[in-house]
Amino acid sequence: MNETLELLLAIGLPTLAAVGVGAAFVARRRGGPTPPTPGRPGDGGRAATAVLDPAAPALAAPTAAAAVEVAPEAEAPAAAPALEVPEPVVGRLARLRGRLAGSGSPLGARLLAVLSRDHLTEDDWDELEETLLLADVGAGPSAELIADLRTAVRVAGVREPAAVRALLREKLIALVDPALDRSLATAPVIGADGLRRPAVLLVVGVNGTGKTTTVGKLARVLVAQGSTVVLGAADTFRAAAAEQLATWGARVGVPTVRSDRDGADPAAVAFDAVRTGRDTGADVVLVDTAGRLQNKAGLMDELGKIIRVITREAPLSEVLLVLDATTGQNGLNQARVFAEVAGVTGIVLTKLDGTAKGGIVIAVQRELGVPVKLIGLGEGPDDLAPFDAAAFVDGLLGD
Repeated sequence: MNETLELLLAIGLPTLAAVGVGAAFVARRRGGPTPPTPGRPGDGGRAATAVLDPAAPALAAPTAAAAVEVAPEAEAPAAAPALEVPEPVVGRLARLRGRLAGSGSPLGARLLAVLSRDHLTEDDWDELEETLLLADVGAGPSAELIADLRTAVRVAGVREPAAVRALLREKLIALVDPALDRSLATAPVIGADGLRRPAVLLVVGVNGTGKTTTVGKLARVLVAQGSTVVLGAADTFRAAAAEQLATWGARVGVPTVRSDRDGADPAAVAFDAVRTGRDTGADVVLVDTAGRLQNKAGLMDELGKIIRVITREAPLSEVLLVLDATTGQNGLNQARVFAEVAGVTGIVLTKLDGTAKGGIVIAVQRELGVPVKLIGLGEGPDDLAPFDAAAFVDGLLGD
């Protein structure tokens, strides 16, 4: 009896084991449940499935040699790049004024040359008016200036070069209007709910005026003044715009809110930037927008949407229109449309260095009733400065 039982056990156990293995194999081929992995009770084989998933990264245990090689890198974190220190804003205007004067501005030089002649004929006065018109001063302001100069020369008999320069300086400063408020509204605001919100500055303009570069330079101005800043890359149509803006910000330690894909909704990016500024306690949020032609209704409507979405989170402190000083009358056309759509509060004039078009300052202010608040006079990162009427005219006339 015992011999018979031992014989049955010897034959049966291997057979049962084989059947069990076969059943498991069949179940796996048919998509049935996988038996639990030995040593991991209760996990149902999920760890093994994750490793076999083609979308999951392959996992491998590091070798001892690999551990030795990796350890030193883990102990020595990469050094953060040194942040740039923007140039103080106070010293910029004098330097930029000197650059404008040194470039021999044709506007100031031609005006002084004509006014210094012994006897001014009608042809001379016509030449003066033509010079002003070519400098984009505009017909109205040009006529006013000529009339004032005629009266002063006839009544006071001004002829000496120094007196002529002083007279012309006085009249030009009056046209540029030093009484306009050119300060930037960059102070955080307290809403009706008592919550602190950052000042929001929206930067708009057409293609090619240098908006993104201007936003980057303006961030440096604000950092130099001690403000904390967040950048919003709402130009989602130009592939390099967000990267360019992020590079400007990284140089001075300013974060940039951007979309992870091209063509994203710019209003959503702008909203996220404002919310990030609020949540992090930033002082100012600068929002860059895509360049848009003033005669493209769809693009201008989109700009209106950006403004509506932003103001759900925080009020707009400034809408800055970037204009290329060399565009002349076309720049005025742009300014009119943007002022209607976006409620422009200030002008940033770029490419003013050495230009004969300095009169655009007078024309655009007269047209919109909006002050020029910032000017760009060069390609350097700190070649953006607050506009000052007297310093600008002195630059035009030379020292």
